[in-house]
Amino acid sequence: MAKKQKTASEVLMESIPMAEPKVVVEQPIVKEPKDNKPKDPRDNWEIKDRRYVLRNGLTPLSYSIASRNQYYFDTVKGYEREICYTKNQNTPFTDEMKGQRRLGRIVFRNGVLFVPKEKVGLQQFLSLFHPKRDKLFFEVKPQLLAKNELENINLEVDALLAARECEIDMAEAIMRVEIGSKVSSLSSKELKRDLMVFAKRKPKLFLDLMKDDSIHLRNIGIKAREMGIINLSGDQRTFSWASTGRKLLQVPFEEHPYSALAAWFKTDEGMEILQSVEKQL
Repeated sequence: MAKKQKTASEVLMESIPMAEPKVVVEQPIVKEPKDNKPKDPRDNWEIKDRRYVLRNGLTPLSYSIASRNQYYFDTVKGYEREICYTKNQNTPFTDEMKGQRRLGRIVFRNGVLFVPKEKVGLQQFLSLFHPKRDKLFFEVKPQLLAKNELENINLEVDALLAARECEIDMAEAIMRVEIGSKVSSLSSKELKRDLMVFAKRKPKLFLDLMKDDSIHLRNIGIKAREMGIINLSGDQRTFSWASTGRKLLQVPFEEHPYSALAAWFKTDEGMEILQSVEKQL
């Protein structure tokens, strides 16, 4: 069989060399390792006046704190270094000092020590390196104080709003925690007033009690005993029906009786008794 002859265009295409396809290799992106090495706390030091106060409200006429023979673990160098306060050196580290040292005293007057911005060495000694910082004394930071005061004000507002909307049964349960059995003799107006005062004086505790459903159940148990619906034995170990003497609950050892009763009210058996008690109340 005769071969089919190629056309002129096919012969031309065969004579042109085919370029090999280029392979593009992407260069891997190399991320520079993060510098996790500890930094000297003095690097970002802000020059300003600072005030220091003794903790726990201490306000003696004169109170001196240790200014020599103290040690600080340096995370940058990885070992413990001796520190002291001097008046003629620009570093608190003894191994960085040059020449003679003129040691200084650190004295709080009426529980307060004001250090002007010019005394950077004393400020750094107290704020960064002294082993008793935040334990015996602390630096007063206005921004932090403002933040804490704002949080306390918001907490107080939340507590007062919750107290205003609180139902009378819950109010009685909360105040029973605060003043005990005297709550039973209060009128509804007196109860509301005392609840608002309690929320203002102890807002965090008040809000915590509002979230605790056991408080309400404890109050039901106490009211039921006060009204003679249920009895609690003299040894505080057994709850029973007052009308029949039938035993309801044996209180576990070393557990508060009304806390145990509140927990029992949440069980299947206890819920039936709770419904019966609430109807009688």
